[in-house]
Amino acid sequence: MTAASAHDHADTAAGPPAAGRGIFDHDLLSACISCGFCLPACPTYAQTKAEADSPRGRITLMRALEDGRLDPDDDTLQAQAGRCLGCRRCETVCPAGVKYGELLEQWRDHQWRGRHTPPIAGALRAGVRVTPALAAAGMARGAARATGAADPSRPHLMLGCLERTLYPKVSKAVLRFVPEADVPAGQGCCGALHAHNGSSREAAEMAARLGDVMPGTIVSTSGGCAAYLAHQLGHERVKEISEFLMARWEADPALIPTLRRLTVDGRPARVGLKDSCQLRNGLGVFAQPRALIAKVADYVELPSAGECCGGAGTYSMLQPTMSKAVLDPTLVQARAAELDYLVALNVVCTRQLEAGVKRAGLRLRVLHLVELLELALPD
Repeated sequence: MTAASAHDHADTAAGPPAAGRGIFDHDLLSACISCGFCLPACPTYAQTKAEADSPRGRITLMRALEDGRLDPDDDTLQAQAGRCLGCRRCETVCPAGVKYGELLEQWRDHQWRGRHTPPIAGALRAGVRVTPALAAAGMARGAARATGAADPSRPHLMLGCLERTLYPKVSKAVLRFVPEADVPAGQGCCGALHAHNGSSREAAEMAARLGDVMPGTIVSTSGGCAAYLAHQLGHERVKEISEFLMARWEADPALIPTLRRLTVDGRPARVGLKDSCQLRNGLGVFAQPRALIAKVADYVELPSAGECCGGAGTYSMLQPTMSKAVLDPTLVQARAAELDYLVALNVVCTRQLEAGVKRAGLRLRVLHLVELLELALPD
């Protein structure tokens, strides 16, 4: 069967796959009932209206791969494994509870192997394996300094692989709100980059090692990292910074610092938010960052706030045209809303939004949530 016929006949592939190649978990793959609820939620399908660019179409391809109707190295399989953003928005509308994110990881484990690995993905996977290099880069850029071995009685600030280098002020800002947190030495990658780029087994090992380095509560400033690490170690142990701060301040209002209202040209600052897909769709965290922004500014909900920005890990590098197209509606909305700030919750989202804002010529600042809150602290 050709690649085209495989995804044109979703109805014939809707049942559980026969004993096949062992690429996918049988129960995960058989959960999809091909109802199509996922189509309007999918960012790539919204751009092309092509079945192959939808979760249902991609699951049909996965089934054709698993049961032998497509060659393992079929070009359509390779293309569509990389064309998906992995935002998991389809999971939030799926009546059958399909765990699409896990299926995508299994698919990329198969497709992105050996010579089929996208060079950029392979290079990044190799780069973040070198923990001493990550630590040195963060120190050189002025990120929060390591405090030594972890103290299990204290919350641990997790330093993102890329964030500590690209946005070193974020980790320092966290310590102004959580001064009792320590910054354990020897922090490596949490594994999220590997899990989303064809190396999920190594990713799980990396997450376990990081969990050993930081016993107890781990606080992450990256939505994608928080979601992946929570999946591996348990949500009770891993908290994204917005949910950590909201829970902390609700439990003890005395811990809420003095925060002034932000203004621009004498009026209240207008602030929008772009959710981290993995944080919102994977962990269900979305109310907390909005509540925190509202404490210091006029929060403006963009129509596309809960949709993917197109950054999606390595996606903006591997699929630049689609990546920009997915982001464009947010830029149009940000201009119409006359935003002063656009808040991100993930390092890749921050980079994607900064690039888009510059391309569109918008006069607004892109900040991480804790950077915005820090602006509201007394001088």
